[in-house]
Amino acid sequence: MSKRATALAVLAAFSLAACGQSAPADKPAVAQGGSDFGKAGELSNGFGTKAKPGEFPRTIKHALGETKLEKKPERVIVLDTGELDNVVALGIKPVGIAYTDGSPTMPRYVGDKAGQPENVGSITSLNLETITKLKPDLILGSRLRAEAQYPKLSAIAPTVFSVRPGYTWKENFQLNAAALDKVEEAAKMLEDYTKRAEETGRKIEQKLGKRPTVTMLRFMPGKTRLYAKKSFIGTLLIDAKIPQPEVSQKDDLAVEVSTEEIGKADGDFILYANYGDTSKTAQAAVLGGPLWAGLAAVKAGHAKPVTDETWFLGLGVLAANEVLADLEHQLTA
Repeated sequence: MSKRATALAVLAAFSLAACGQSAPADKPAVAQGGSDFGKAGELSNGFGTKAKPGEFPRTIKHALGETKLEKKPERVIVLDTGELDNVVALGIKPVGIAYTDGSPTMPRYVGDKAGQPENVGSITSLNLETITKLKPDLILGSRLRAEAQYPKLSAIAPTVFSVRPGYTWKENFQLNAAALDKVEEAAKMLEDYTKRAEETGRKIEQKLGKRPTVTMLRFMPGKTRLYAKKSFIGTLLIDAKIPQPEVSQKDDLAVEVSTEEIGKADGDFILYANYGDTSKTAQAAVLGGPLWAGLAAVKAGHAKPVTDETWFLGLGVLAANEVLADLEHQLTA
């Protein structure tokens, strides 16, 4: 049976129950992320390929095994914002994209650089029928987001998964680059990013006379988080040598706080964002409350909103560079 026929057979088995949609995966725990959360960096070691530049077929080692690519991919589908950022940074316009539930449109910082990829559902409910019709020759995603869908996806096209999005964004970029035969380009972009992060920290220190503590606060449906060291934004602050308050100095993605505990968010600066519909989060209650008004950063005018789709959902080198530019502006303007 051909790969195309296999893919159609897989879809037929599920279409009656799902009407073209895959069964919604259990929504992943973005924070803590399961028992392997802290090991994601270690688990990512060795991912990629031993193939030389331009060499195909090539085998890609990834979070769910090994995938063989017969030729250089041309029709790529991305299943999360990190993969979107990665392929666009490498000059590739994906043919399909799965958006996040909280930001179901093309990120503004990406704009038209991604072309006009077709919507293939959300990261928690992929449309397998649409994915098949797009005839991809590579699907990029992560084990955390779509492990249960991997057998179906890999029956459609070669599929390469990272362990998870987030603080392993650099490893994920290199993994995606290996599949796309863009390893050298990705390495240069990460080198340039590192230099820029270091320079950003120096500029902030020169303008302020110190490197201030920065709290990264995010309002989400049902939870309010202070992002910590093992997060995308946490890695950027570490690379720029910008400290976070002690409460955020944890080897975890985030610390959850209640509205009554918002005092823990205080620092020299508080940068905050909202995921999804603000009416479904505590943002209005917190920002309009007396505890917020009493925070030192708020009194000093150092509590400022930032863009969620870039600072928290970007998860790639393009977003990282955007955040560094905005970080300098937010702290020194």
